[in-house]
Amino acid sequence: MRDAPWTVVLAGGVGSRFWPLSTPARPKQLLPLLSAQSMLRDTMDRLAAVSPPQQTLILTNASLVEAIRRDLPQLPPENVIAEPRPAGTAAALTWAALEIVRRDGPGAVMLSVHADWAIADVAGFRQALIAAAAAAARERALVTVGIVPRHPDPGLGYIEPGDQVLGPLRRVKRFIEKPTRERAAELVNAGCLWNSGIFAWCAGDLLDEVAAHCPEVADAVAKHPRAMDAFFEAARPIAIDVGVLERSDRVMVIPGNFGWSDVGTWTALRDVRERDADGNAPHGTVLMRDARGNVVHAEGTTVVLYGVDDLVVVSTNGVTLVTTVDRATDLKALLDTLPAAVRER
Repeated sequence: MRDAPWTVVLAGGVGSRFWPLSTPARPKQLLPLLSAQSMLRDTMDRLAAVSPPQQTLILTNASLVEAIRRDLPQLPPENVIAEPRPAGTAAALTWAALEIVRRDGPGAVMLSVHADWAIADVAGFRQALIAAAAAAARERALVTVGIVPRHPDPGLGYIEPGDQVLGPLRRVKRFIEKPTRERAAELVNAGCLWNSGIFAWCAGDLLDEVAAHCPEVADAVAKHPRAMDAFFEAARPIAIDVGVLERSDRVMVIPGNFGWSDVGTWTALRDVRERDADGNAPHGTVLMRDARGNVVHAEGTTVVLYGVDDLVVVSTNGVTLVTTVDRATDLKALLDTLPAAVRER
C-alpha cells in the first residue's frame, strides 16, 4: 500500500438530538461537546498521524462548507466537498472514491470515519485504522472495524464475524440491524461486534463492488462520473451498509476496542465526558450541590443545580432545556411540537 491512506470524514447532518445547542447552521460536528474545540477538530487531530491534510476529504452539506473551512484552516479548501443533496452514505462514499481515483489511482487505500465520535483510546483507534487499511490493501477486501461491545445496546447495528482470514481479521457472516434489547444481549454473548461505520478499502475495489451490487448508485456512476450535481441527482439514497456491504462477498471485519462512542444523545455525554465525584458531566460554568448523574452544558451563562439527580440541562443562546437523562434520548418528539421561533433560534 502507499505510505499513507486517504481518509474520508463524513460530516453532514444536523444532529437535532443535541438541541438547543445544535442547529442547522451549527450542527453537532461543529460543537465543543467533548473539549474546548469542535468535534470535527477533535476528529482531525486524531487522524493527523494516519492521513495528512492533503489526503483527507470532508464530505458535508453545502451550507456548512465555509464554516468547516474556517474550523480546519490546515485542510486544502478543495478537500471540503459539498454534497448537492443528501443521497445516503453509499453515494457519498462512492463520489469520494471517484475523487480519490482521479487524484491517486484505483489502488489508493481509503478510510471512512464520522466527524462526531468520542474516542477514549486515541492510540488504539489509530492502530485499528492502520490495521484495517493494511488488510484492505493486502486482501483487496472491504474491511470494517467492529467494536467489541461494552454492553448490549439496541441503538446500534451488529456484525457477526465468520471464518478467520489472518490473525484477528475475519470474514463477515452477516450484518444485523438495530435489535431489541433482549436480542442485543444475545448477540453480545455470541461474540458479535458493534457496527461502528469505520471502513477501509482500495478506492477502485469499492467502485467495483458498487458496480456489481448497488444499482441505486452504479447507474449514477456510469452516467455522471465527473459531474457531481448530476451524480447526486441521479443516485438513489441508500446506506453503504445496505447497498454494498450486505450484498458483497468481499467484506471482512477486524475487532477494535478503543472506547468508541457515537455520542448520539445528550445522555451519552455522561459516559464520554470527564465526570466529577458525583457522576456529573458538566461543561461551562456549572455549580452543583447534592446533585448526581447530571449532564449540564452552559454557554455564556451560569447554571446552578441543587438537590437533583439524572437531569440534562442545556443553556445557550437564550434557551434553556431541562429534561431527564431518559427523555433526552428522544428530543425529536419535543422539537416537532415547538414553535419555529424557539426551535430554530
